[in-house]
Amino acid sequence: MRRTGIGAVVVLLGALLVSASPALVSQRDSEPPGWSAPPVMTAGDVALVAYDSCDDALAAFRRAALDQVGPYGLPGSGMHPIAIAEDTATAPMPATRDSAEAAPQPAPGHSATNSYEADADEPDLVKTDGRRIVTLVGGTLRVIDVATKRVTASLRVPGGHASDLLLHGDRALVFTETGFGPRPAASSPVEPGPPGKRPARPDGPTGPALVLVDLTAARVVSTLRVDGSYVDARQTGSLARVVVRSAPRLDFEYPHGSGGPKRALRENREVIRRSSLADWLPRFALRRDGTTRSGRLVDCAAINHPATGTGTNLLTVLTVDLTGDLDAGDPVSVTADGGTVYGTGSSLYIADDHVPFDVMPMDRATPADRKQRTTIHQFDTSGDGAPTYVASGAVPGTLLNQYALSEHEGYLRVATTTGQAWRERPTSESAVTVLTRLGDTLTPVGRVDGLGKGERIYAVRYLGDTAYVVTFRETDPLYALDLSDPRRPRVTGELKITGYSAYLHPVGENRLLGVGQEASLGGRTLGVQVSLFDTSDPAAPSRLAQHHVAKSYTEVEHDPHAFLHWPDTGHVVVPLTLEPRPLAAEPPRNQALVLRVDGDRLSDIGTVAHPQGQPWRSQLRRSLVVGDTLWTVSAAGVMASDLDTLRQRAWVPFA
Repeated sequence: MRRTGIGAVVVLLGALLVSASPALVSQRDSEPPGWSAPPVMTAGDVALVAYDSCDDALAAFRRAALDQVGPYGLPGSGMHPIAIAEDTATAPMPATRDSAEAAPQPAPGHSATNSYEADADEPDLVKTDGRRIVTLVGGTLRVIDVATKRVTASLRVPGGHASDLLLHGDRALVFTETGFGPRPAASSPVEPGPPGKRPARPDGPTGPALVLVDLTAARVVSTLRVDGSYVDARQTGSLARVVVRSAPRLDFEYPHGSGGPKRALRENREVIRRSSLADWLPRFALRRDGTTRSGRLVDCAAINHPATGTGTNLLTVLTVDLTGDLDAGDPVSVTADGGTVYGTGSSLYIADDHVPFDVMPMDRATPADRKQRTTIHQFDTSGDGAPTYVASGAVPGTLLNQYALSEHEGYLRVATTTGQAWRERPTSESAVTVLTRLGDTLTPVGRVDGLGKGERIYAVRYLGDTAYVVTFRETDPLYALDLSDPRRPRVTGELKITGYSAYLHPVGENRLLGVGQEASLGGRTLGVQVSLFDTSDPAAPSRLAQHHVAKSYTEVEHDPHAFLHWPDTGHVVVPLTLEPRPLAAEPPRNQALVLRVDGDRLSDIGTVAHPQGQPWRSQLRRSLVVGDTLWTVSAAGVMASDLDTLRQRAWVPFA
């Protein structure tokens, strides 16, 4: 994802712990249609090794940078972090008397963040434990007591824009981001350099901060700031694995004056040759108990890189125990780029499809067709310490998001698209490749390709031995794939309908819900579409019901955390933004669409809307169920509604 404001193309993916693997299967004339032998990709060029010394690491970074540097520096280095002054002041609001004196009650049944894997919780802007709801809105963390429906504590989170949080007991781990821009203003703590130079960077780290908060007192326990940008995180129990991306801090020359680009390129090469290790490795600053400790975030021995080369950017995995104090995070780094995270309770995979980290999803397949390849690195996270490297592999094509990957019974399944989908004569098609671990190699053992020729993948969902893949350009083929024999995956059925599903969610036995857009026969989108599919017959998936809201869009298409399915009652909640009527002087309208899945039917229960002030403040971002109450969250506040009738029970505005 996913992530808001940080993009990127790396995947931290599930558990793949296998002691042996079948040999590669070659294609035979008797194989079913759609099956193809997996391309032979040796992992020798992607297997990770550690540097022998810091001198070796510096030499490798310089070589990689000299191959990539241009007149404007390294690719992706045009955006500069804007330092944000540390503000450790907090604005706690003490617990109200009635909530403080109330005897603890058992937590009612409640929904959780819509995470991909049950044993790997994902960070989000709202969390609940059934007794309280913790929200992040406008940089303020608030605690809402479910019983009294009142804000019992609030805290202005220091250190930048607060984007995500994880929850464990009375602790919250909040992730913040610094701002980015082409050049800081003169009043910024980052002072501009001489003409033609990139602005000088401050002495300390300017990237994301991890802020550990004690919810009982609404106070900051400790803060860890590092260089780079926050990518994503996964939590199992009290342990969180946090991924950050960092780039070298080099003061490159801009083209200017006589000589222009040629002169700038020459000087930028000299900048690289003169660089020291401190320019390449991220730093940290840890503040707790009123003191600050700082230094180099990662040691040379903890950096993994491909055996035949390296990159210029680092992905670093930090390990944080929410029950203790923050420290430097026991970091492990990989010389790669990216930002899609997928994990389970015991493993972490980093996949790099070599698409620039800030490329939008519709432009994912931008490299030349022959260069489209996703490399995958597996790490074991079953222990309490730093992850350990296990194996590497590669598949052709580029990824959509974390749902394109899945681990099941010792196999890793990867859905990718190759070619260009947006040309007048598109060359794209998609495939699912199955890999298993053999020694330190993730080896392809099966592959089915030819999916959606001329289209790209819009959604993927793996359910046990079955995969469902949606491709789209003008119409939506929903493919059903049988993966029960990992060496011979095959297409079993295909359903062609107008529009597409951008997110697929299981809603019961042999039932799959799709959320996306309806479209004309020419591919023009017409508004949010929710489809209920019958998947009982793998050879003939069918659509049982459809709900269409014209001229609307939903955040679910880009962030599945905005989707809610409450299986106890069959409720489904999808936030909507409705376009204004033609020529009407009115802002977009925001609401949450509430449906119910009941067997073969998709019933319209109604909508929930917050007070319509500024359109962006009334946009419903998240929904959750606690007991018999539906809670909806926007920047304006939270609303409690009766789950069955949607009648408003309480409105809690945010200042």
